[in-house]
Amino acid sequence: MSKHFSPSVFKFAGSFPTMFANKKHLVLAVLGALAMLSTIALVLSLVKIKDVTLPPMVKYGMVFDAGSSHTSLFIYEWDSDKENNTGVVSQTLSCDVQGQGISSYASDPPKAGESLRECLDKALKVIPPMKQREVSTYLGATAGMRLLREQNSSAADQVLAEIAKTMQEYPVDFHGARIITGEEEGAYGWITINYLLDSFTKYSPKEHLWVRPEAANILGALDLGGASTQISFIPKGSVIKWNETSKFTLYGYNYNIYTHSYLCYGQNEVLKRLAKELIVESSSSTRVEHPCYPKNYNEIISLSSFGTSPCTSQNDLHLTLADRNVTLEGSGNASRCLAAIKKLFNFSACGQSQDCTFNGVYQPPVSGQFFAFSAFYYNFRFLNLTNGQPLATVRETIQNFCTRSWEDLSSSYPKDKPERLRSYCANANYILTLLLDAYKFNETSWNSIIFQMKAGSTDIGWTLGYMLNLTNMIPAEAPEHVKGHDPSLWAAAIAFIVLTLALGLVALLMCLWL
Repeated sequence: MSKHFSPSVFKFAGSFPTMFANKKHLVLAVLGALAMLSTIALVLSLVKIKDVTLPPMVKYGMVFDAGSSHTSLFIYEWDSDKENNTGVVSQTLSCDVQGQGISSYASDPPKAGESLRECLDKALKVIPPMKQREVSTYLGATAGMRLLREQNSSAADQVLAEIAKTMQEYPVDFHGARIITGEEEGAYGWITINYLLDSFTKYSPKEHLWVRPEAANILGALDLGGASTQISFIPKGSVIKWNETSKFTLYGYNYNIYTHSYLCYGQNEVLKRLAKELIVESSSSTRVEHPCYPKNYNEIISLSSFGTSPCTSQNDLHLTLADRNVTLEGSGNASRCLAAIKKLFNFSACGQSQDCTFNGVYQPPVSGQFFAFSAFYYNFRFLNLTNGQPLATVRETIQNFCTRSWEDLSSSYPKDKPERLRSYCANANYILTLLLDAYKFNETSWNSIIFQMKAGSTDIGWTLGYMLNLTNMIPAEAPEHVKGHDPSLWAAAIAFIVLTLALGLVALLMCLWL
């Protein structure tokens, strides 16, 4: 019986050598492709590639600094993907509110809120509309409002209420208006300075690590406003009274800083107190010599004006006469000016203690470098004393300035407001007394004071530290101290994966071949 095969079988058998040849070509082609992939992988392992990231999401914050003499608005921005890093916040805008401080509106509180509108309108032109409702907004009131609260708490509450009413009309995330304490003001200024100067933590590109600078790089803060002054620093090798410290945990490290605020020792209140004391010593005379005012400068002052501030409203036998006017006559006497200012401090209350400033206030010895800002800076900038001049030069410059006549000063500085120009001598002597006699800086440590108002393009003050604290932008925990992702490592990883796949395919094809 013969076997019959279908034609397809013969067709298959006849094509087998051809199929085998095609298979061999296929294997060779795949091996060639794998060789090319291996070459690409080798190249990737030898070159560095750059990360491609999406554009950063910018976030904004706003803080009103409602001081005793004026109010300023500061707008900050930062990349949201870097919120818990340091040195990433920058100042976008600053706006000075027209008029005096909000405490001056005690008799007409609605005007306090109205005064903020111009700066708020400017802010909304800077911040994109889609971002405005996310903007965390704060108002912190300082010594002017602390004094008003002492004098008339209900008036202070009404001023803050009217401000809140105005703020709520704007499309921002308003977190309220409050009066901050003097110690908060000092501590937040200390945080601002050290944050901006990378004193807490900084990124090391070489090591791809977050590192903590040496403790010696932590700076102290000296702030001088219109109604108060603050000093904040970390004492060195000194036992600190715990009730005189502020404690912070920043980036995984604990900081115990000494901070103290002196109400009624801001420059405007000191000028009022000085005038009052000169009048008291004059035994009710209607013409009183003022040694800190320039020679030939005269100013008429009403005794009733001393009742507008708790710093000067205390009853005094010589000031009980009904609304009497007194003429203050400038004499431009530098030594007598300095002596008159020193009488505003009670240095005898400290006795022989070295851990005491004045009025019996505890303070450990100053240590490290300090940034002196606000009115410290503005007064010394006018006198061209912000370039690290030695103390002897500072004293000589102030003394020479104080002897200049009013005609000389007003013609030399025609654009300066008279009330500022006549006050520079008194302010400069007050700064010397505060820093040398009260805080106990000396000839050597004077060189550690840096008079500066900005770090980069950002103003130094308490507002940035205040916002960083309230928005939790400075974490208590340390950033992860791990190496960053080097792009070249990614290239090497890709090369390894490609080579592994290539070897796997070679093994599979060899099995098919055999």
